Amino acid sequence: MNRQIIKTMDSAHISIDRLTALLQTFALKHAAKELPDLLETADLEGASNRQFLLSILETEVVGRNERRRKRNYSAAHFPPNVRPLAEFNPEELESGITKAQIDKLAQLSWLDNGGNLVFAGPPGLGKTMVATGLGLHAINSGYTVCFEKMVSLVKILDNAETERIAGFRLKNLKKAQLIIIDEIGYTPISRSQANRFFTFISDTYETSSIIFTTNKEITDWAEMMGDPVLTTALLDRILHHASCYSFRGESYRLKHPDLFS
Repeated sequence: MNRQIIKTMDSAHISIDRLTALLQTFALKHAAKELPDLLETADLEGASNRQFLLSILETEVVGRNERRRKRNYSAAHFPPNVRPLAEFNPEELESGITKAQIDKLAQLSWLDNGGNLVFAGPPGLGKTMVATGLGLHAINSGYTVCFEKMVSLVKILDNAETERIAGFRLKNLKKAQLIIIDEIGYTPISRSQANRFFTFISDTYETSSIIFTTNKEITDWAEMMGDPVLTTALLDRILHHASCYSFRGESYRLKHPDLFS
């Protein structure tokens, strides 16, 4: 009986507003927004019921994924003017990382496996550009990402227990699938700050992947942290599942100021 009613119903008398309201009732708001265009396309192409239903569901999935991507990008707190990974040319470096290595990193298998990355080298060689490029690519691939410069992360760790905003940010950092910690070693930290940083790394150990950029070689981190024993324990956690890249060459920033403006 129901099938007969459906077959004999004149589709021209079905209000688009009514269909839109029904889609919204089931929280399919992206499909509801695009419904007039979807109906027009279906009529022009003579789409079957199955094809039209597929277009409705695919439109909703695409809309939800894009909304999630925008939300994750906002939550990442990237610096201004993040550039796509493809804009970095490793051939301009003397050494450190190759295009083949970048292409492999872009597959994100290291992220799926809970791995870490360390980009070390003098300022201006593009370490942050590669790190944020990978972070942007990860967000576009559906992962959650958080970015903080080391100086900002230290302030967050200092104030997390007394300031609501810092505490909220710390929770988001610990929940992120990928954390980018930029410019380690550019400013000194106290012994108590080093302890809090160690605790943070321990709390995220094997639950989040971390990309570190630093102007200091790994062997110089003990001086920065001010405690050789603590540094050894810290590096044990960082390097357990890490790949390290030591950038060398002329300043990438000076050669390409347009990419960093």
